[in-house]
Amino acid sequence: MLNGLLRMRNVDAYVTGSNSKPLSHDVMTEFRGRGDEVRVRPLSFSEFMQGFDGDRYQGWAEYTVYGGMPLVRSMRTDEQKARYLERLFEETYLRDVVDRYGVRRRGELDDLVNVLASGIGTLTNPSKLENTFKSVLHSKISSNTISSYIGYLEDAFVIEEARRYDVKGRGYIGSPLKYYFEDVGLRNARLGFRQIEESHIMENVVYNELRARGYSVDVGVVERRVREEGRDVRKQLEVDFVANRGSDRVYIQSALEMRTPEKAAQEKAPCSASMTALRRLCLCATW
Repeated sequence: MLNGLLRMRNVDAYVTGSNSKPLSHDVMTEFRGRGDEVRVRPLSFSEFMQGFDGDRYQGWAEYTVYGGMPLVRSMRTDEQKARYLERLFEETYLRDVVDRYGVRRRGELDDLVNVLASGIGTLTNPSKLENTFKSVLHSKISSNTISSYIGYLEDAFVIEEARRYDVKGRGYIGSPLKYYFEDVGLRNARLGFRQIEESHIMENVVYNELRARGYSVDVGVVERRVREEGRDVRKQLEVDFVANRGSDRVYIQSALEMRTPEKAAQEKAPCSASMTALRRLCLCATW
């Protein structure tokens, strides 16, 4: 039926639906060359603030807990918002993953989601996660299964990965990677709103803001020589985000606060090394 619409003049067809059906990446495979994917994301913080009745501090306090799902904006009580996000994550996102891919080890999928939610912005990979499952959860799940489950969650638009990029070498480095949640409200709901670590959530919010503005986003790594105990030592410094949009490249450090000169120097050091290497702009996002 959809193919029939393609032969009609002055008709645009828009296909939406559940992730449990072939309506995410499969759409573009099915209609290759005959359509475009329109990615609809949860509200970024800047979009959220356009309709928020309050100042940016009040908006930030609200957004870092309940995120940018549009329907949340119409709810008045914290209880309503929390219940909606918890049910949305469980009954839509996870159920779609289980139904679509026939996941049989549901308990291990749940555990993986919890581990990723607890460690947003932490460098990891399937091998590291396998070790965590063995040592902490006493599970024998393999790294291959973990890798598959992560792919399922990415296809369902639950998480996105950020790869490491060598700023000086101008090339990608292998694993580990970082994973961020597409919506911090869903992430918080998954953990029962118990781990509201503002600095980590801010990093996730900055990542989502950049993605919403059309940037591809990597985690930057830059090597720098430092003097320690009378000898030169090479250290790898991390630039939180290397954001690219066409010819535009921006380096960003995310820090909740920089109350001391030492903290400011620590946060700015990777950017200074990056600018020395490429003479590009580096911004420090602080709150």
